[in-house]
Amino acid sequence: MLTFVLRRLLLAVPGLLGVVFVVMLTVDLLPGDAVALMLGEHATPDAVARLRDHLGLDKPFLVRYLEYVGRVARGDLGRSIQQNRPVAAELADAWPATLELTLAALLIATVAGITAGVASAVWPNSFFDVLARLGSLFGLSMPIFWTGLVLIVVFSLWLNWLPVGGAGSLGHLVLPAVTLALPSVAMVARMTRSAVLDVLREDYVRTARAKGVGELWVVGHHTLRNAFIPILTLIGLQSGQLMGGAVLTETVFAWPGLGRLMVKAIFARDYVLLQGAVLLFALAFVIINLLVDLSYGLLDPRVGQQG
Repeated sequence: MLTFVLRRLLLAVPGLLGVVFVVMLTVDLLPGDAVALMLGEHATPDAVARLRDHLGLDKPFLVRYLEYVGRVARGDLGRSIQQNRPVAAELADAWPATLELTLAALLIATVAGITAGVASAVWPNSFFDVLARLGSLFGLSMPIFWTGLVLIVVFSLWLNWLPVGGAGSLGHLVLPAVTLALPSVAMVARMTRSAVLDVLREDYVRTARAKGVGELWVVGHHTLRNAFIPILTLIGLQSGQLMGGAVLTETVFAWPGLGRLMVKAIFARDYVLLQGAVLLFALAFVIINLLVDLSYGLLDPRVGQQG
């Protein structure tokens, strides 16, 4: 098990290096002079040159990339240009809010998606099945920012049930969590329906029903357990997508998380903070995939033995 974990972590290193490379290159290719933007339009050429030298922007791209990787390996993410604080401190302040939002959305997506998918598979072509499939199509078609704005208009402006944005209470969490979760609910519901239908056609399920085993036991013990590996894989992938979707969701609802911090860093051309935030997102995605792989062995011992 330890060997498997170490091997997966080592395989993730090139991916993380690639993420850092792409982010740095993208920021480097953005139009305009980041230093001049930081100092303002009245900055003198001498001041621009001094700041460029201080930030190391006068060095070739590959040199800056290797120096940054070396600092990250030592645990130094640099200092935010805009806030003049360590990037690690900025990320530590914003990360808990993003984690709270992502976990809430993941819980909604898992519970609602699996429930709808199982019900659709157990009662195929029923009214609920048709309704669930139409709802899945709607959830996959609507952009997050549009869904968020609609929910704000309905539940905050018209009904006045929930706050428009911000954080600080459970009420502030409801709308952004539901907005972020809806596309994942649709994905999980569709995958669950497909996986459960495949298992329900197996001979051992027919045998269990023929022996008079209760439908609830057949679905819960025989069917869902054997159908859960592809569902778990999708949930793991959706966890990464939820963190990515948090960027838009936090912006719409003024949620003080990592996504909103990234948007501010982009507009301020705070490339040091942006690189640290993207690296943290990538590292979280690697850890989530590792946890999903480890859970396979708990659901199916044969997978654990092969790993």
